[in-house]
Amino acid sequence: MKRRQFLGAASAGLAAAAIAKPAIAQSAPELKWRLTSSFPKSLDTIYGAAEVFAKTVAEATDNKFQIQVFAAGEIVPGLQAADAVTNGTVEMCHTASYYYVGKDPTFALFTAQPFGLNSRMQTSWMHFGGALDLANEFYKKYNYIALPAGNTGTQMGGWFRKEIKTVDDIKGLKFRTAGFNGQIFSKMGAVPQQLAGGDIYPALEKGTIDAVEWVGPYDDEKLGFVKVAKYYYYPGWWEGGAMLHNFINLDKWNALPKNYQAIVRAASEQAHTWMQAKYDAVNPQAVKRLVASGAQLRPFPQPVMEASYKAATDTYNEVGAKNADFKKVYDSMVAFRGDAYLWWQVAELGFDAFMVRMRSHG
Repeated sequence: MKRRQFLGAASAGLAAAAIAKPAIAQSAPELKWRLTSSFPKSLDTIYGAAEVFAKTVAEATDNKFQIQVFAAGEIVPGLQAADAVTNGTVEMCHTASYYYVGKDPTFALFTAQPFGLNSRMQTSWMHFGGALDLANEFYKKYNYIALPAGNTGTQMGGWFRKEIKTVDDIKGLKFRTAGFNGQIFSKMGAVPQQLAGGDIYPALEKGTIDAVEWVGPYDDEKLGFVKVAKYYYYPGWWEGGAMLHNFINLDKWNALPKNYQAIVRAASEQAHTWMQAKYDAVNPQAVKRLVASGAQLRPFPQPVMEASYKAATDTYNEVGAKNADFKKVYDSMVAFRGDAYLWWQVAELGFDAFMVRMRSHG
């Protein structure tokens, strides 16, 4: 079902682009935009989605609309990508909204919420649960519009220098993390650190941090974390489905012809489909290679999971009491999550659990 959804989204995006091309061939402006990514080129999936997006836009407009993609640090640092869109330094960026949680905790909810939604639910909430309207109402304050443009799927829980056996093992831990989970880990006694992708390995190697979460096996293998931390935990309960977005400067967006806007939307959906599909394809072999290289897979102990869930719920209630934007979006997610997991429990979870048990039967 997941693959069918991906193919459907991709087909819809390509169809929209194809429909738009005859009008473009007659009369269309030639535009050159710059897109800054929050990710290094070495992460060819999460960074590569922006290249897929730009290539699709160029092909659909007979190269009249060209978008040049820049890696983190080439124009601005990765964690400043959205700021560059706000102030017009670039026309757009490809980033994770939760990188900007320091401005407002509401930013975190549009990427992933600890104990929130899986990737399919996050996409459904965006398109059919009203979340995209809530997001763009919020993002107006920062002078950009957002379009979903990728998802990592459920992430791993990260790399640790020592085993996590009890809740007490979290205390004092210098943990590189992103988004809302930093506040949650703080409640549990950890010391959260926020670092861009390219800065994580040297910090872990030098002992500036004790543990790190990034995405999952494919990217983690490229970043070499197994060389400096051997305990590899799962699941990443803070990112059941981390969504990436294209942030586009509002003035630039509003100035686009309607057919170009349609192409940008379709190309963003293409990138969204491509990223999730690729991660699903490359992570299985990567985790096998990591284990062969010495990674020791560990599930988070149930008491740690339960303590984390309580810390997350307490944090949401505290922030929501002070921040009306956050509460509005969080309440929407919680309502959507309740129904989504009701359905998952009926069919999806039952099927997946059975198929996992049958793996050894061929």
